[in-house]
Amino acid sequence: MTQLKPIAAYDDFARLDIRIGKVVDVQPFPRARNPSYKVGVDVGAERIMWSSAQITNYEPAALIGSLVVCVCNLGAKNIAGFTSELLILGARDADGRVIVLGPRSEVAVGEPIF
Repeated sequence: MTQLKPIAAYDDFARLDIRIGKVVDVQPFPRARNPSYKVGVDVGAERIMWSSAQITNYEPAALIGSLVVCVCNLGAKNIAGFTSELLILGARDADGRVIVLGPRSEVAVGEPIF
């Protein structure tokens, strides 16, 4: 069982821009050290933001159009020459596959998480 992390102030959480995004593009990312895709996500920010995501247990066609939960303001990170701008949230299942987190019902693109 995993231990809980230390207590964080609500202000720490409130500084994160966590919102609903819609996957609009999925491209192979062969240069990544771990199997990954380049994933374009519409987060309602008037442009597509990109993420390097280790979610290759999904077929690209199954991801396109799906709603995901993203953190949009962690800052850009260079991953094997690719600029990853946001973090798509997920959790590992019993087999170690990353399961993408998303809303249980239809939610507007860009809707903030609180």
